[in-house]
Amino acid sequence: MSNLYIIATPIGNLEDLSFRALKILHGVDLILAEDTRVTRKLLSRYQINKPLISYHQHSQLQKVDYILKLLKEGKNLALVSDAGTPGISDPGNELVEKVIESLSDKVTIVPIPGASALTVAASIAGFNMDKFSFLGFPPAKKKRKKFFETLFGFGHPVVFYESTHRILKTLAEMAEIRPEARIVVCHELTKKFEKIYRGRLDKILEQLKGADLRGEFVVIVSFHK
Repeated sequence: MSNLYIIATPIGNLEDLSFRALKILHGVDLILAEDTRVTRKLLSRYQINKPLISYHQHSQLQKVDYILKLLKEGKNLALVSDAGTPGISDPGNELVEKVIESLSDKVTIVPIPGASALTVAASIAGFNMDKFSFLGFPPAKKKRKKFFETLFGFGHPVVFYESTHRILKTLAEMAEIRPEARIVVCHELTKKFEKIYRGRLDKILEQLKGADLRGEFVVIVSFHK
């Protein structure tokens, strides 16, 4: 049996890598990385010298077949994303699905837990997070209005990701529907310039208009109506 390790990596601070993850990254035969340049920085920090091949949302079927071939040959592989836990808003689960379909009797899929922007943000929300919904990224173009109207109707907190390029547009579109909504916006979690904004949606939108918006965002919308 070979192993496919699904390894969570830091979302910003490189010290947020578990001892178990380090041990496995040192021991595998090959590492599958969303962006090999990003992963090399992490591996260099911990003096890990392993072969890397890219695996991301644009990977061709031929690349997947090659990965399956390596596993069938008994190689132990690790899958990492650029940051956080693979399979959450990235194509990690597609590879896991292929392995389950083709090699379930030959490969053990092993999760190695760690950082995730989703759970980090939820832990500091200040809302009751016993139940919440995660919606990934809002649609970039079509059906955006319906997406934002829907998230206010859940009856419990809703969490989603947004990019530096669309955060202001997204909050503005939300404010047209519920300007008084309570939200938390987490910017650059665990990094040097980490910033947490809390309060009314319309007020936070005004704050962000004058802020440095480089980086990634996690938004949590309160369930209060």
